[in-house]
Amino acid sequence: MATHQFPKNSMHLDQNPEAALGGFGKDFDDDGREKRTGTWVTASAHIITAVIGSGVLSLAWTIAQLGWVVGPAVLVAFSFITYFTSTMLADCYRAPDPVTGKRNYTYMDVVKAHLGGTKFKLCGLAQYGNLVGISIGYTITASISMVAVKKSNCYHKNGHQADCTVSGVPYMLLFSAMQVLLSQIPNFHKLSWLSILAAVMSFAYASIGVGLSIAKVASGENGQTSLTGIDVSGQEKVFRAFRAIGDIAFAYAYSTVLVEIQDTLRSSPPENKAMKRATFVGISTTSLFYILCGCVGYAAFGNNAPGNFLTGFGFYEPFWLIDFANICIAVHLVGAYQVFCQPVYGFVEKWCSTRWPESKFITTEHIIKLPFNGEYPLSYFRLIWRTAYVIVTTVIAMIFPFFNAFLALLGATSFWPLTVYFPVEMYIARTKLPRFSFTWIWLKILSWACLVISLMAAAGSIQSLAHEVKKYKPFQVEI
Repeated sequence: MATHQFPKNSMHLDQNPEAALGGFGKDFDDDGREKRTGTWVTASAHIITAVIGSGVLSLAWTIAQLGWVVGPAVLVAFSFITYFTSTMLADCYRAPDPVTGKRNYTYMDVVKAHLGGTKFKLCGLAQYGNLVGISIGYTITASISMVAVKKSNCYHKNGHQADCTVSGVPYMLLFSAMQVLLSQIPNFHKLSWLSILAAVMSFAYASIGVGLSIAKVASGENGQTSLTGIDVSGQEKVFRAFRAIGDIAFAYAYSTVLVEIQDTLRSSPPENKAMKRATFVGISTTSLFYILCGCVGYAAFGNNAPGNFLTGFGFYEPFWLIDFANICIAVHLVGAYQVFCQPVYGFVEKWCSTRWPESKFITTEHIIKLPFNGEYPLSYFRLIWRTAYVIVTTVIAMIFPFFNAFLALLGATSFWPLTVYFPVEMYIARTKLPRFSFTWIWLKILSWACLVISLMAAAGSIQSLAHEVKKYKPFQVEI
């Protein structure tokens, strides 16, 4: 087993590769790192994996809160907003020039290069806090999908009124065991196959959900719908609408991993051009599924649409198809977990290597040969710390089964700065846009409008969180 120690200042080869590695520059990019091989196709798969979560199946509920007029309009509006701000962020990967400038490997690096000051620290707090929260939330959601398979078989065998209560804890442990293994994938660049698999799974369960909804509408068993949505008391209607708008806004957001995805792209064609193409494909595909699931699901269930019409048993039959769809959700979340936690892994490992550059435990990799997989760089530090991360997020998920309600609040507070504010401010700084010019004014209006939406969503999330806390039962995840 051979060993390799990283240069003292980095977990990567940031020096001149010609000098550092004996002239094999053709195997390295202009920054000295291993040559990137990603394309707009793999980037699109990463985006779809990150954006289309099992939450797509809850969009019927959000449309039910807003109605036929506002619901679809909000879906379309946020698809445009997310695409627009994502293209601005893609141009910031290199600085000062978007094609020939110095690479920035993380969102924090991008903000530091363009805005300086202490804003990049606030960016890091919002980004990594959100990523850790998503890891916990996905652990809960994956266990719910796996539990749904067991409950579906129970209902099929014993009837729809049977008591089929199942604990989610064993399934959380199963999900976490898979994540411990997959977390040993060294970095984002090696995740393409997993993202493609996860993207296929998301297409599968979303298509099943749409197909079952269409069948329900065709059978004439569809629920009652309206132009303004569900009819509840004034205060409840307001909070539900706030939460629904927030859910739609967050459903499109993937800025927390956009820069890391862009850092996997090869340099020809220029990364910003390839990333914009991937963004268009990813957001267009996502929008299509969102509109189908939201609108067709609302047409099928009406104002009584469940929070998730697969795990929430909007459908019971055919049970085997429901089982397959829920398995697809779980497999998708296995891949999505890695897409969102790899930036956390990279950040901590880079910080540790900079903080303790002399530590061989942190900087040394042991090259081992794996059957059918060639050489694998084993790092004892990476093995221990990543395993600990998965264990901690799992324990939190088991203790706080209502964490998804808290995650909605976390998403509300991070949506505006990460998806809108920083991309807009960096665009203004990069292009030296004159204050009070036409473009400057409408960009500021967009930013402030999205801030208001974030505050509205936060209010709705707090109300929902308070309701969930009242039902708090630790170590119980039941559907």
